[in-house]
Amino acid sequence: MRIVVVGDVLLDTDLSGGAGRLSPDAPVPVVDVDRVQRRAGGAGLVARMLAADGHDTVLVTVLGEDDAATLLRTELDGVTVVSGPSGAPTPVKTRVRASGQPVVRFDEGCATPPVPAVPAALLAALDGAAAVVAADYGRGLLANDELRARLETLAASVPVVWDPHPAGAQPGPGAAAVPPNIGEALRFSGVEGSGTSAAAAAAEVLLDRWRSRAVLVTMGEQGALVSAAGLLPQVVPAPKVTAADPCGAGDRFASALAVALAGGAAVDAATQQAAEAAALFLGSGGVGAMGRRRDKAPEQLPVDGLDALNVVRRTREAGGTVVATGGCFDLLHAGHARTVAAARGLGDGLIVCLNSDESVRGLKGESRPIIKQEDRAELLAALECVDAVLVFGESTPENAISRLQPDIWVKGGDYAAEDLPEATLMSSWGGRTVTVPYIPARSTTKLAAALARVG
Repeated sequence: MRIVVVGDVLLDTDLSGGAGRLSPDAPVPVVDVDRVQRRAGGAGLVARMLAADGHDTVLVTVLGEDDAATLLRTELDGVTVVSGPSGAPTPVKTRVRASGQPVVRFDEGCATPPVPAVPAALLAALDGAAAVVAADYGRGLLANDELRARLETLAASVPVVWDPHPAGAQPGPGAAAVPPNIGEALRFSGVEGSGTSAAAAAAEVLLDRWRSRAVLVTMGEQGALVSAAGLLPQVVPAPKVTAADPCGAGDRFASALAVALAGGAAVDAATQQAAEAAALFLGSGGVGAMGRRRDKAPEQLPVDGLDALNVVRRTREAGGTVVATGGCFDLLHAGHARTVAAARGLGDGLIVCLNSDESVRGLKGESRPIIKQEDRAELLAALECVDAVLVFGESTPENAISRLQPDIWVKGGDYAAEDLPEATLMSSWGGRTVTVPYIPARSTTKLAAALARVG
């Protein structure tokens, strides 16, 4: 699939190292830099993401004539770059991190330049695109009248996703989707407030002002609000994932949205795919992991698995106790709810290890599970006492437990130590296996039999 990204580029640089001492001439930490990481930012980051996904990616942009531009071209290896002269220094944003924590960021060449000229070669590069991402980073390229006219014409036949910027141009008419974050949406629209109601009000204003087909207000962990003409606003939930640095999530959302729309998905379904892609990107390490490894597909690296490991990390960093429990949880009932609630009460973070569909069939026969694993995982994750769900495919949870290494493993019912092989595993790192009361009057088998009689 040929995707064209058009917009402003910049060079991002990360300087990382340890900081175990203060400077003798000022009360500031001294960072002993042991790693320098550079990457293309802005529209360049969007293009790199799409190229990493295997798409034929073309970046239409303008570049300066300086060392930073040379470094940028190196970081854009694998992307077809069609560029003209920017007539301005290449913007560079440098972040300094000490022991993983941001210390300072300094910017160079980031003053807004004049609107650049757009040579005919740049306009011609838009031809044949399955979708276009207009990635505005406030440097003036998307304010060029000829380029805007060409994008408006294209929008009649090709999905154009216009990612706006507070210092940038107004999105062009006819765009298939414009995805500001909630802060940007409130600023653009002049609407005051917060949360879903404010997002809906802002989207309504912007849909009329921008004359796009849809406005998608991204709201972080609250998901995204989709507003389209003639339809009620729809809130698309975001997968639960924890990330220390949200940088790049908006770019990942826009790139995945364009691909989904080019594939024929409706805007709500495309928004769901984009939200999942952004969560996977953050859970995989975000921009810090780019260049070290490519994002894996969701079926290879599930968001719930990543979030389970993040729960372990966060809980341990806070000095808390990690608790895990497991089971099939087919036809979730009150007995299950009491078990997981009791387990959560034993610590500070609870992960439920869930048997996959294949695992359940091996244990209980071909007629089971009654509810597929995605729905079982979603039901469990919706319980307030559950912090994450980890699906495993084996008949027993030892491999899942080994990945998590919880402090406490909880089972419901009366067991002897020899009945639970995971007890020996837990003790290998000093963990404990405990049981909580099992409620015999509640069971999946009895509930399934009762439902069969009703049917």
